[in-house]
Amino acid sequence: MKRLSAAVLALSLALATGLTSLASPAFAARKRVDCDAVMKELQAGKKPKEVAKDLKISRSSVYRCRKIARKKAQQKKPAAQPSAAPSGASH
Repeated sequence: MKRLSAAVLALSLALATGLTSLASPAFAARKRVDCDAVMKELQAGKKPKEVAKDLKISRSSVYRCRKIARKKAQQKKPAAQPSAAPSGASH
């Protein structure tokens, strides 16, 4: 009986260890995405799905890069200045 218990325990441990090593790639460390390259592809007219496939990244990474680029573009725009009446205007 002890041998059977030990064998079951060893098998369970081996199975658990094997499944853990198989699951590791799913939780791989995030690789850095080159958002400049993503934006060049998007500006060339490619769709996000195509860009993701070509650069071997997820579509969510493509959308994240696009969002970051839009945010940067908004920050670069100067605040709208209220326009004064033209100096040569007569009533």
